[in-house]
Amino acid sequence: MNVYEYAMKVEKDGEAYYKELASKSPNAGLKKVFTLLADAEVKHYHVFKSMRDKDGQDFKALDISTDTKTIFETLKAEKNSVDFGLDEIKFYEDAIKREDDSYRFYLNKANELENEDEKTVFMNIAQEEIKHKAILEDILAFIQEPTNWVGSAEF
Repeated sequence: MNVYEYAMKVEKDGEAYYKELASKSPNAGLKKVFTLLADAEVKHYHVFKSMRDKDGQDFKALDISTDTKTIFETLKAEKNSVDFGLDEIKFYEDAIKREDDSYRFYLNKANELENEDEKTVFMNIAQEEIKHKAILEDILAFIQEPTNWVGSAEF
């Protein structure tokens, strides 16, 4: 399996994971957040597919950014209707680790690539994975103490 196929698998797994989180979430706002994250993984998948297939698409021009503003607006609106247990907290901790692992993988692969355009795409997607990790860390803080939660100013 080449690097693009592996990256595509990572993104497909991420999409499935976020869809599972969305389906299990009792909170409408968090469902929306996880759906947005699943959609971001789909975008990443298509970038890697384009790179693998060398299909002539300008993969550098594809928008891979995650709509963090909508995510934090959604969480803020749902602030008073959150009640989660230890199982949910563990699930989010696992998701944070997955994003960190993805970040490290893409960063390492970027450093191995010789093509500067491809290297840049891997670096950009690595940065998106770090943003996803930060979003999940904020969600974890949010579900642990929703009344004291303040969304990350970083985004």
